[in-house]
Amino acid sequence: MTRVIHTGDTHIGYQQYNSPDRRQDFLEAFRAVVEDAVTDDVDAVIHAGDLFHDRRPGLVDLQGTVDILRTLSDADIPFLAVVGNHESKRDAQWLDLFADLGLATRLGAEPIVIDDTAFYGLDFVPRSRRDDLTYDFDALPDGADHASLVSHGLFEPFAHADWDTETVLEESTVDFDAVLLGDNHKPDTAEVSETWVTYCGSTERASASEREDRGYNLVDFEDDEVAISRRGLSSTRDFAFVDVELTEDEGIDRVQERVRQHDLADAVVIVTVEGEGRPIAPAAVEELAIDRGALVARVNDRRDLPDEDDDVSVSFANPDDAVRERIREMGLSNAALEIDETVRSDGTVDSNVRESVERRVRELLEDDESAFEPAPEREPGDDDVTTVADQLADESASATDTADDESSDAEPEGTAGDAETPVADQQGATETDDAASATDDDGVEDAGEAEETADADTASLGDFA
Repeated sequence: MTRVIHTGDTHIGYQQYNSPDRRQDFLEAFRAVVEDAVTDDVDAVIHAGDLFHDRRPGLVDLQGTVDILRTLSDADIPFLAVVGNHESKRDAQWLDLFADLGLATRLGAEPIVIDDTAFYGLDFVPRSRRDDLTYDFDALPDGADHASLVSHGLFEPFAHADWDTETVLEESTVDFDAVLLGDNHKPDTAEVSETWVTYCGSTERASASEREDRGYNLVDFEDDEVAISRRGLSSTRDFAFVDVELTEDEGIDRVQERVRQHDLADAVVIVTVEGEGRPIAPAAVEELAIDRGALVARVNDRRDLPDEDDDVSVSFANPDDAVRERIREMGLSNAALEIDETVRSDGTVDSNVRESVERRVRELLEDDESAFEPAPEREPGDDDVTTVADQLADESASATDTADDESSDAEPEGTAGDAETPVADQQGATETDDAASATDDDGVEDAGEAEETADADTASLGDFA
């Protein structure tokens, strides 16, 4: 009999909610799986891809992973794995490095035999390249009574599937007794063409939609049977899911009341608001959860609230005028105000600002040593006190009026408001709108396509060295 732990989607290095504690949680979840493997003395740990969350894991994440894999190595438990879409690179993979260190084996077309079971591997393959795949695997070795394929992708008949499992099984040169999968974070098992196909799920919650307890599979290959069982991880961080259905007369008080009913100590708190009720301030709810000991708090308001934007009137002031007014209120000297104008002037090239300021300071000090004394105090109604700020503001206003007059004089009679948009501009706008529409339609990136969009990352093992 061969007994293995089937795990995957550990996503080490994922700093969820921008929290360093959550980043550590993903590493510790993988550590918990390995500790269970050592305690149970399983024959191997099978990892079905996405060991890391991305192609460039941090040094701390790499060191932590090596330390965990050494625990398995010291216990003489093989670590067999395939490459997932999150960590896949064009050249050598991190798994190759761990293999060079004697800490892992990357599965492929050549079988790795553990007791009486041969394990094969199929790394993640983008949809655009699957038509060219040939499922050619080396023959089952003598003495191996079972064969298992380990792969990463969204396989049928499970949710979000884009990979035909029947095709894989029919075209494979080996008859598999079980297919151990990764990529779908929800654990599930089904039988396809008389073969058990199973997802182990992720070891930590990578999104708020993953409410089920996290864990892994135990797979037993014995005689003519394959037995798959589920084991949960009790040491992962608690998630408190607070679901609130508001009636028409309820609001933030009801939401906060429901939050207080939960034990939030060190938990990730996800508050989901549905129903009717009054608008709420998410920040106030999140602050309450943090005050009650939560590590992270997020509010998802799923209600279709009425649009109140029609009652809001928005106007925009001239930002330059606002800045000048604020600077004048600061009581700066006339010389300092001139320097400020030099720094903010559109006519001064950025690379020449320092030189221009130094030159102007020298000129001001040569003309008057008291040039940088503070400006006279001025109250709002003092018309007899004039500063450089007033002069600059007047000059700006005068220039604006002159430009407006010239523009008005130049406009042909009867064309006001009827300016025609050039055809080229219309086409550009249409192309932009089409691009935005495409982005909206494809806002949720498919796990399979993520690999293709990031292929430009050609980091190699030299990064780790």
